[in-house]
Amino acid sequence: MENWKNKVALVTGAASDIGLVTAEAFAEAGASVALADWDEPAVQAAAGKLAAEGYNTVAIVCDVSDDQQVEVMIQKTVTAFGRLDAAFNNAGVQNELAGAADQTREDFDRVTGVNLRGVLSCMKFELQQMRQQGNGAIVNCSSIGGILGGAQRGTYHAAKHGVIGLTKSAALEYAPQGIRINSVCPGLIQTAMADNMIAGGQKEALDAMLQAVPVGRLGRPEEISLAVVFLCSDAASLIVGHTLVIDGGYSIQ
Repeated sequence: MENWKNKVALVTGAASDIGLVTAEAFAEAGASVALADWDEPAVQAAAGKLAAEGYNTVAIVCDVSDDQQVEVMIQKTVTAFGRLDAAFNNAGVQNELAGAADQTREDFDRVTGVNLRGVLSCMKFELQQMRQQGNGAIVNCSSIGGILGGAQRGTYHAAKHGVIGLTKSAALEYAPQGIRINSVCPGLIQTAMADNMIAGGQKEALDAMLQAVPVGRLGRPEEISLAVVFLCSDAASLIVGHTLVIDGGYSIQ
């Protein structure tokens, strides 16, 4: 893995699961890492644990659906570390299961506020900083829900499809300025979201989806984090506007 010494990474949704594991991966590679999450106790604990292990971290409380909080998040990152080299816009929420005729405007606004508008807001302020520097790399977290449909998940899938569109468009705008933007589409990953599906009575649905995964298992958060660190690294210098699907083959059938 590339040595990230003297470089700075920001991860949203960093208090748990894929976000936390990605923050750990950046730290282990040598980067200073800003961990951002709306859950203050959890993100403080996550950053504190990494700091206790000798890594350079800062915890930032941020609801990415709030532009002002996002702007402050970038300011705090730069104040702490002096710059911003990489960002993983990972914060996301699931929608309430409902058919298209029964989905509520409130839930639509909640989900798109985090999953789509939140990504746009994060990119906006990250790009302002990276533009000043003349370089940087951003990875946005979409989902296999960004390339496929899903019954009762229209709001979530609409937002994740939108993330891919935002990524491609922004990538065209900023590649000439030395800033690369890509996205990842995780498949079925062992996260709290999967655990919640089981706890919420959706074990059969999850099992049915898992049967359609050619590799026959849930993915691990580490398998996403390593891809994100790679896409942000100089080793991926020619990868621009790409959507990397990491799903064990689920979407190719």
